[in-house]
Amino acid sequence: MNDTTFKYDLFFELSPDLLCIAGYDGYFKKVNAAVSKLLGYTMEELYAKPINSFVFCADKRSTQQVRDELTKSKPLFNFENRYVTKSGEIVWLSWTSLPVDSDQLVFAIAKNITHKKREEADRSALLTNLANTNNDLKQLTYTTSHDLRSPVNNLLAVLDLLDISKIDDAEATELISIVKLSGEYLKETMDNYIDALSEKHNKLANLEEVDLNESLKNVLKSINSLIEISKASIQTDFSKLSRIKFNKAYMESVFLNLLTNSIKYARPDCLPVISIHSEKVDGRHQLIFADNGLGFDMEKVKDKIFGLHQKFHDFKDSKGIGLYLVHNHITSLSGKISVESKVNEGAKFIMSFKA
Repeated sequence: MNDTTFKYDLFFELSPDLLCIAGYDGYFKKVNAAVSKLLGYTMEELYAKPINSFVFCADKRSTQQVRDELTKSKPLFNFENRYVTKSGEIVWLSWTSLPVDSDQLVFAIAKNITHKKREEADRSALLTNLANTNNDLKQLTYTTSHDLRSPVNNLLAVLDLLDISKIDDAEATELISIVKLSGEYLKETMDNYIDALSEKHNKLANLEEVDLNESLKNVLKSINSLIEISKASIQTDFSKLSRIKFNKAYMESVFLNLLTNSIKYARPDCLPVISIHSEKVDGRHQLIFADNGLGFDMEKVKDKIFGLHQKFHDFKDSKGIGLYLVHNHITSLSGKISVESKVNEGAKFIMSFKA
């Protein structure tokens, strides 16, 4: 062996990159120590089996396809695949391969890019977590802005009932006017927030035991004046299921939005009648909410009913937010919601929760 050949062999063995000579038959013909060290196999073990036997299962097909292209004298650049070490660890390699058709051989260099792939995965996970956190904050603002509208509307409704002309105290009259203006300004501000928050997002929430009676009681208390003014009749029956595994804040938001919608979209020829009851059906817990209001033409609304800013009745106060929030709350915690409705025959919302 002359000095030049010795130096070439020394370069081959000392290179930190993986250097390989493979045959068109799919077997390694020569590899350097870096290959053996990374994969954990002896030289004899590496030469004894087809190259594809060391490739990660999911990458075998693509690896075979590019190897077939090499045998057609097409060089390969920056091809990435995974190998499985003798200890079972998965490593990522990036290959540059040049075929020599006259010798039926492929000369290849591979770099270990496992660390780079892990950094990419970590970065992707971080971005996902940041996106989820951002969505959580948006959803909190979204829900708060929307759900505060009903108590504000309740306050304004009470103020509208006051006949200021019968109040002799000028100072009291002025204070009532100020409160009403402030309430209207607050309502307008929240409406603007709701209009601005148009991106769909889910909020992660903790599951907890929710008392249906207690949640409904809290909501009814907050919109008591609205119920009295509308003369709505609300019938409830939670005897078959009084508690569900959900989220308390979400449950109150669901009740709030469905109740205020039923009152808002009541038929002009009759007083609103609302029924809320629970069931246990096929291993799932259900909450059924029904009213006798205007209802929907299901052929027209179809899957748009829970869409953001979707309006199906010509009401000035409609924002197309309530049912969107209800759907978001239910489905974000693995629940389901469906609707049965006919025009002027009311609507029934069937919500299913995991037992």
